[in-house]
Amino acid sequence: MNLKLLRAITLLALAGCASAPAKPSAGAAGTPKLLVFITVDALRPDYFARYGRQLNGGLARLYNGGAVFTNAYQDHAITETAPGHAATMSGRFPIRTGISTNLMGVEDSRSPLLEAQGPGASPHRFRGTTLTDWLTAKDSRTRTLSVSRKDRGAILPIGRSKQPVFWYAGNGNFTTSTWYGPTLPEWVREFNARKVPASYAGRDWRLLLPEREYTEPDSVTVESQGVRFTFPHIVPRNADSTVRMLPDLPWMDEATLAFAMNGLHTLRLGTGPQTDILAISLSATDAIGHRYGPDSRELHDQILQLDRFLGAFLDSLFRVRNAGDVIVALTADHGLTPFPGVRSMDPNVGARSVDPQPMLREMSNSLAAAGIPGPGLKYLFGVYTGNGFRFDSGVLELDRAALKAANINADSLVEKFRTEFLRLPGIARADRISELARRDTVADHIARRWLHAFGDEKHAALVVTPAPFSSWAAYYAMHGTPNEIDARVPIIFYGPAFKPGRYTQVARVVDMAPTIATVLRVAPAEKLDGRVLSDVIR
Repeated sequence: MNLKLLRAITLLALAGCASAPAKPSAGAAGTPKLLVFITVDALRPDYFARYGRQLNGGLARLYNGGAVFTNAYQDHAITETAPGHAATMSGRFPIRTGISTNLMGVEDSRSPLLEAQGPGASPHRFRGTTLTDWLTAKDSRTRTLSVSRKDRGAILPIGRSKQPVFWYAGNGNFTTSTWYGPTLPEWVREFNARKVPASYAGRDWRLLLPEREYTEPDSVTVESQGVRFTFPHIVPRNADSTVRMLPDLPWMDEATLAFAMNGLHTLRLGTGPQTDILAISLSATDAIGHRYGPDSRELHDQILQLDRFLGAFLDSLFRVRNAGDVIVALTADHGLTPFPGVRSMDPNVGARSVDPQPMLREMSNSLAAAGIPGPGLKYLFGVYTGNGFRFDSGVLELDRAALKAANINADSLVEKFRTEFLRLPGIARADRISELARRDTVADHIARRWLHAFGDEKHAALVVTPAPFSSWAAYYAMHGTPNEIDARVPIIFYGPAFKPGRYTQVARVVDMAPTIATVLRVAPAEKLDGRVLSDVIR
């Protein structure tokens, strides 16, 4: 999108919102009228320090003017997109939301997409309530809009609430599913008709700053699987190819923010006496981090691009909404581990890429010989399915009925799996849930995080944890472990309700919802895992 088009879209979104600069409202010192909850997929908190002197937009505004927790985490085991987003506004861990992995996220064939192709999606697996439900119960006029590049990033922050939820489809449109209604709203169709994603065709990704401002080498062949891993990154001149490629480019965040601003105007969020919610999940940092790694020049430039896009968004927001009526929260769904075997800014010497496939194949063959039915070991989308077992994201699940029919003792099999996993270089531990429940979960953060994801051994016969900075084998940089590098995230609150500054106490993403609920004077509808971070509230 060129600057002229971006300005046109912004002006369109702002038209009618305000005919003059916003003035302080009578309720500026009272309950906020608008919560903007931003989740940046894979935003590591150390990026603020790494690139701080080059940040002058939205990230800088929130970091320098907000209440910043410097010791903040997603405190659950499988640090993936779905469980991370489900924690943001629910105040509860995966063991209670029911969203423990990406595959147990939002895919739903019974809820097809509208005017787009792809797997259907809905919050049908999500359990319990979120901040949206608490506000709606207090005041039925509450309005919510949730947008993202990813379906799970848009759906899970607001849970089962049937408020407007939209995400980016591969055909260049923002879409939703039939779970939310039979047709796309007219304002979404009008936005899609502008073909914003297609407007990026031919706009090559070049460094935002002069090359001397980047200390990272641009010649690391492990990046992007050794293909097109140096600047500039050429964007197709063909519109159809560009809209498919857009999720891997910084401009995806810009387009998402433009859509969010359009929705803010159309739905008149923040203009009534009640508190409304605008939830935004920005995903380009995750895609670029996966492809090039957290130490890459590409990731560095992406953070700078995101900073500018978010700055333009906040500038536009505060032109049409009184700053005294708005609070902003920012966090991430997970961190990111550097490529094992590649020198990093992190202390990852000795890190390994753990490939369990040969061992799992041998175990599958052994179980097949013992009479367990199945086609042998299969691998699809990161999941290993073998005769009598399934292994995904460090979690071993057994087909206990098949084992019983073959007279195989499940406990003995678990111990065999444990022995084999611990023989793999790069594996730190393999635990049973029943064992973790007896650990000191204050000191043992690995045990605590697994217990925040699973409560029994029905779906987690054994949980396996790579050593710090090691990861499960993949062709891209990974996350998903309970280790600090994947669990650590930023937590920032911004606005008149909060006391700016640096806070060193431990904070968790599940603490954000109860803290915001206190500011908004609303009661949660159920018991939460999170606690109120009262030190930051004015």
